[in-house]
Amino acid sequence: MSKRLQVILDDKEMREIQRTAQRQQMTVAEWVRQALRGARRQVPVTDTKKKLGVVRAAAQHAFPTGDIDQMLHEIDQGYQVKIPS
Repeated sequence: MSKRLQVILDDKEMREIQRTAQRQQMTVAEWVRQALRGARRQVPVTDTKKKLGVVRAAAQHAFPTGDIDQMLHEIDQGYQVKIPS
């Protein structure tokens, strides 16, 4: 379901937004939707402390790993393998 959002702007700000949208060849409504989506992506989804806690917990583990140069070499080798169709 779609919802309507009303935002009150002064005349100068509205003209600037209209010009910006026009330069990008889109409606003001589409420009605003894209601006809101972009702003929403910049806000963290979860709490920073929680993220740091998860990273710190993961860093406590000592899993075996290989030599980085050897792993990169093997990855490159995989890209060169031709897969039959």
